[in-house]
Amino acid sequence: MPGLCVIGLQWGDEAKGKLVDWLAEGRDLIVRYQGGANAGHTVVVGDEVYKLHLIPSGIVNPGILNLITAGVVIHPKTLLGEIDSLLERGVDISDRLLLSGRAHCVMPWHIIEDKIWNQVNSGDDNIGTTLRGIGPCYRDKVGRSFAIRMSDLIQPDLEQQIRRITEYKIQSLAPFCENGQVDLDASQIVEEYSHYAKRLQPFIADTTRLLLDAVDQDKAILFEGAQGSLLDVDFGTYPFVTSSNSSGVGVSSGAGVPGKWIGKTIGVAKSYSTRVGGGPFPTELHDETGEHIRIKGNEFGTTTGRPRRCGWFDAVAVRYTCRLSGADTICLTMLDVLSELSKIDVCVAYELDGKRIEFFPENVANLRRVTPIYETLPGWQQDITSCRKREDLPPNARAYAARLSELCGRPIEFISVGPDREQTIVLNPDESLLDSLVS
Repeated sequence: MPGLCVIGLQWGDEAKGKLVDWLAEGRDLIVRYQGGANAGHTVVVGDEVYKLHLIPSGIVNPGILNLITAGVVIHPKTLLGEIDSLLERGVDISDRLLLSGRAHCVMPWHIIEDKIWNQVNSGDDNIGTTLRGIGPCYRDKVGRSFAIRMSDLIQPDLEQQIRRITEYKIQSLAPFCENGQVDLDASQIVEEYSHYAKRLQPFIADTTRLLLDAVDQDKAILFEGAQGSLLDVDFGTYPFVTSSNSSGVGVSSGAGVPGKWIGKTIGVAKSYSTRVGGGPFPTELHDETGEHIRIKGNEFGTTTGRPRRCGWFDAVAVRYTCRLSGADTICLTMLDVLSELSKIDVCVAYELDGKRIEFFPENVANLRRVTPIYETLPGWQQDITSCRKREDLPPNARAYAARLSELCGRPIEFISVGPDREQTIVLNPDESLLDSLVS
C-alpha cells in the first residue's frame, strides 16, 4: 500500500497536526521523520487540546504505532515530558511509541551553542532559532566526531563519550562565554542522561527495519512532516530555514523508506501566510489587518509563544512548494480566520527589477526586493466554523478556495474551518482523492 505523507507548504504552523490526527484512523503507523522539538503540532479532540513537539500527532488515536525515525533529533527531557503528560491524561502509549536508535540526541552543549550563535548573529541576520539546540545537534551529526545517538545512550561507554565531548566543548566555547566559564559539568550530564537512558530504553528500536517490514507487509503508513517546505535547509529561504529537509524531499532520507513507496502527498497551507523569526516575507502585513489575522488565528508559536508574522496568501510560494514536495492535493486550513474581512488579497506574482515574475527566487537577496502583485477577492463576512460540507460555505468562501487552487495548480480537497477534528470539510466527497489517500 503506498504511503501517505502530510507536508507543510509554507513556513510551518499550517495545522498539519490536526490533519494527521484526522487521517490517522485506519493507519497502522504514523511516522515523524525530521526536525526536533522546534516543531509544535496541536491536536484538538473535543475539549481536549494536545500540544506535541516530538511525538507524532497520531498518538491520541488508539491502536496505532507511532515512530520517531533517524532524521529527527531528540531532546530526551522534552520527549519524557510529553510522554508523562500523555500518561497523566490517560493516553496509553505502551507498545505504541518507538524511537530510532539512529536518531541523534540533543545535548546540553547544543543549547549553549544555539544561544551563543544566536547572539553573534543578531539583528537583521538573526535566523530566528528556537534556542533548543536543534541546529547545533544537526551540525554535530554531520561532523560525526562529537555526536551522540539514541542507541549510544544505552551503551556501556556513554560516560566516556560524554566526558570526552564535554572537555572539547568547554575548550571551544570558553572564548564566547563570560569570564571563559562554560556551564557544562560532565558528571552532572552523565547522571542526567543515564537517567534518561533508563526511562527511554524500552522505546529505542530499529525503526528502519520496522518500517521496511511494514512496507513489505503492505501496511498503511502516514508520514508526518514538521516545519514547512519554505524552511527546507536546501530549498527554502536559506539561511532563514530550519536544519533539516522539511519539504517532501526529506521524507525518504529521514524515515529510511525509498521514495517509490510514498504514493500520495497532501500539502497543507493556511488561507493566509505566517512565519516566525527572520527572513524575507513578501506579503507580510504591518497594519491592523495583520494584527486582526494574528489575534483571530491565535498566531503565537506552539513551541516558543512568539507572535507570528502575518500576511496575505502567497500563491507564488505555494505553487513552488507544491511542485517541490510533490503535493497531489491541498488541505486549506484556518479559512475561518478570514471570515470578518470584507476583502482579501492574494499574491499572484512578484515584480522584480521592474519585471513581472511568477517564480519563487532562489536567493533571499532577490526575494527581499520583490514587490507582491495582488488580486483582490471579496470576503464573505459570516461565521463558517459550523460548516461541514461544501454547500454550507458561503459562495465567496468557495470562490476564494477555487481561485487559490487555480493559482497553485493543485486541487483543494480539504478545508479546515476550526481546530477540532469535526471542523474539516471534504469539498467533493464523491470525486475526492480521500478514498485513495487513506485506503
